[in-house]
Amino acid sequence: MNTLLQISDPHFGTAQPAVMQALAQLARAKRPDVLVLSGDITQRALASQFAQARAFCDSLAIAQWLVIPGNHDIPLFNLYQRLFTPYARLRQAFGPVLEPVLSTPWLHVIGVKTTRRWRHKNGEVSGAQVERVVAELQRSEPGQLRIVVVHQPVHVMHAEDQHDRLRGWEPAVRAWSRAGADIVMGGHIHLPSLCDLSTRLAGLERRLWCVQAGTALSSRVRAGIPNSVNLLHCHGPGETPWCRLERWDFQAASGCFECVESSELTLGNRGMG
Repeated sequence: MNTLLQISDPHFGTAQPAVMQALAQLARAKRPDVLVLSGDITQRALASQFAQARAFCDSLAIAQWLVIPGNHDIPLFNLYQRLFTPYARLRQAFGPVLEPVLSTPWLHVIGVKTTRRWRHKNGEVSGAQVERVVAELQRSEPGQLRIVVVHQPVHVMHAEDQHDRLRGWEPAVRAWSRAGADIVMGGHIHLPSLCDLSTRLAGLERRLWCVQAGTALSSRVRAGIPNSVNLLHCHGPGETPWCRLERWDFQAASGCFECVESSELTLGNRGMG
């Protein structure tokens, strides 16, 4: 059994020490193989906040990472930095690649930079990015779980969140589904959710799951939902394709993350591509 930990929107600068301690405890207990950090690493893209984020991720002792930026990871008030070096501090902390790819025998994860320096909050995916992901998906091995990671969501559960939906989401979802993606992971709106996109988008050629994570560590929780992370468990290559998604919420009473939802994900034909 292989395990991926998805954390999103920790917003270092607003991260809560008790929740940080509880998440580190969860990581020690579950020992995930891969960490996916789907953006909004910091609150204001300060060097000190990125340094704190890097130190925390190091403390989790997870061997392999994939990290993408969120809109909060671009300087907001320093216009020169925003226009000319928007990702310099993120690169210093987490490395130069803004659209990383992580491949293991059981997993193929593709990061997409959906933030734009000229946008304050909203994200978009370009045609060139869609095609890059398609090409990368087509390089996947038949036994690998195929995940695309974005920051802004490709699907939202509530009408009031439609304005936060990723610009260009529909052609992206159709192309990635056709190319064999199993899951699109995101964050941004601080609301965890799970949706089979083939039930929401007419004509989608194969099942594609949208997995949204809440805010992992920040005090900026929303709609009464506590801090939340996702654990994804998957059989390795050569075994029957199977995944289980668990949502773990921080419980103030116990001071721990606890599993509050568990869902089995039926996967499409991973022999495609």
